[in-house]
Amino acid sequence: MSSRHTQLGFDFFDAAPAVSESPWPTARTAAVSSPGALVAPVPPAPSVASPSFTQSVTQSVTQSVTAAVSQLFTQVFSPVLTPAFVPVPQKPVADDTRPARGRTAVRARTAVLFSRLEDLGLRGVDALVLMRTRTVMVSLIGRTLRIHEGYAEAPESVLRAIVAFAIARNKTERTTAREAILAFDVERGPSVRRQEPARPGDVAMIAQLMEAHRDLNATWFDGALSAIPLRLSGRMATRLGHYDPGSRHMPPEIVMSRTHISRHGWREAMHTLLHEMVHQWQHETGQPVDHGSAFRQKAREVGITPAARRDVTPLEKRRKTTG
Repeated sequence: MSSRHTQLGFDFFDAAPAVSESPWPTARTAAVSSPGALVAPVPPAPSVASPSFTQSVTQSVTQSVTAAVSQLFTQVFSPVLTPAFVPVPQKPVADDTRPARGRTAVRARTAVLFSRLEDLGLRGVDALVLMRTRTVMVSLIGRTLRIHEGYAEAPESVLRAIVAFAIARNKTERTTAREAILAFDVERGPSVRRQEPARPGDVAMIAQLMEAHRDLNATWFDGALSAIPLRLSGRMATRLGHYDPGSRHMPPEIVMSRTHISRHGWREAMHTLLHEMVHQWQHETGQPVDHGSAFRQKAREVGITPAARRDVTPLEKRRKTTG
């Protein structure tokens, strides 16, 4: 056995043998005398001993040694009683192949992508930012290039298109690069639209807006536009309306400001609805949803303000002016 051992102390007897006139001392303890050997002190054999006394001592010693060996065997070989042998459960390894989202990992991916773009001819850009958006894939603001993180592992042809977009000198070059960039499918993930509790009168108003959408579609777009959901919002502080082109997870929709309708009247609301329907026409015909030349031309055709913003007069001021 090993030289490193555990010392154990215990009593061999529950009580001393009942010998009235024995000259021998009573044995009470056991000790480890050498590594691995448990030796019990045995009283010297008396010159005259009765058979019953000798048999009692022998039985007691045998039972005590047997119990000690059994206890030692259990402590050494039992994985239940010995903490050192308790198996430690292995932590499950997550099977996740998605890119790491830690700050250090994002910085490393950004640095690698920036280096690849510079090798492909990127110039005039001081900073690169990886972003997670649903609509904007690539944008150049000043000398900062912002790219959707889905393009970090894009092939070289797509990265060349990003470089061409960043260093383009005219609109034609930028449009060509934009088409190549958008041709690469990026997983944007499901979007969550904030749901607002319905208010009294919303159902009737939405029904009127849906009917107005059908009429304007037939009048100005030859009924070519799809019937999409319309929703009222009370969170629009400055915007009058909004067209959401949706994604692979969410359908498109038109959102109208509830405050705008109640404050500026139904006529102005129809002007806003038609504005958003022009954006719907852009999206459904494969054009960029913006306020560019295509939007301005179509806006003039349908008779609305060809701009992103317009001045709207509240009903109260109009009544005072006309009165």
